[in-house]
Amino acid sequence: MAELAGLEDPKVRAVNERHGDDHGVNLGKLRALAKRLKTQQDLACRLWETGDSSARLLALLICRPKAFGRDELDVMLRAARTPKVHDWLVNYVVKKSPHAEELRLAWCADPDPVVASAGWALTTERVAKKPEGLDLSGLLDVIEAEMKDAPDRLQWAMNHCLAQIGITHAEHRTRAVEMGERLQVLKDYPTPPGCTSPFAPVWIEEMVRRQAGRTAT
Repeated sequence: MAELAGLEDPKVRAVNERHGDDHGVNLGKLRALAKRLKTQQDLACRLWETGDSSARLLALLICRPKAFGRDELDVMLRAARTPKVHDWLVNYVVKKSPHAEELRLAWCADPDPVVASAGWALTTERVAKKPEGLDLSGLLDVIEAEMKDAPDRLQWAMNHCLAQIGITHAEHRTRAVEMGERLQVLKDYPTPPGCTSPFAPVWIEEMVRRQAGRTAT
């Protein structure tokens, strides 16, 4: 904890706070610290219990994802209220857990929109990597009905799922693009130069173009 405190940078904290986060450690330095510590499940659990966001981010880098039980992960997600801790927990830990599918189904149906956004993030992972058994048309139906008025983080997760369906499943691409055009979600999102817009029609078109370029070469 003392070492993490020594890595605190007020400028980093100021930038992060604009995005809803409450840590001030440069993530490159945090990853370097994690690389030095290597996997330490007991230390990871102790760091998580501090409730400090920097400590929790470090915990997620040095933990053993498959060591957590289903209920433990559920409690951790509900305690992870800042975006970066939430995202790293889902992407670095839950996605590697044997409980990922069970949690995906439970979280998607949760009334808490932040918890539901984690369920949609896991659904997007399945859309891309293991779509067998998913009802893609049904997912598009839900997105069409609920995304426009969803709270920000849930809307973002649904939009990512919409784009992923359009990118990876050509048979649903036309509908995904048309839905994006009609719903206009994230159309005006400020996108830095060189980055792809999160507006689904633009995102889908750009990723499909890149895939076609890789195939051609």
